[in-house]
Amino acid sequence: MERSQLLRQSLFDQGLLDEQFVQLEELQDDANPNFVEEVVTLCYRDSLRLILNLEQALKKSPLDFNQLDSYMLQFKGSISSIGAKKVKDQCTLFREYCTAGSGEGCFRTFQRLKKEHTALRKKFEAYFQLKRQAGPSQVASRPK
Repeated sequence: MERSQLLRQSLFDQGLLDEQFVQLEELQDDANPNFVEEVVTLCYRDSLRLILNLEQALKKSPLDFNQLDSYMLQFKGSISSIGAKKVKDQCTLFREYCTAGSGEGCFRTFQRLKKEHTALRKKFEAYFQLKRQAGPSQVASRPK
């Protein structure tokens, strides 16, 4: 198994990705061989904008939990589209804290979310770099 496939499998083994990523890979074909990388790149560009919105909203006093929840719902939708399981789980937790009106919970969860988001981005960068070095892609396979 080549290095990019080993890295890909480790992303599933660590619970960082879910089935949605496999479905995304299944949409890639010879006509658009970089489809997955392009979608992930667009998702991260969009999610960085939403992180800035969330950071600004978390600085306001009093906190507007409806606004925070709205931003997080957008963020969760975006990040779910690429199968980012651990990040999505943090989004769910954040939204629960919004419902409960817990600013402390929102702050803590947001810090973990940013950490998971950044860590996954770095792993994606390494994965796509290895894929480019390996050449034409193989057919997507289900994680073991």
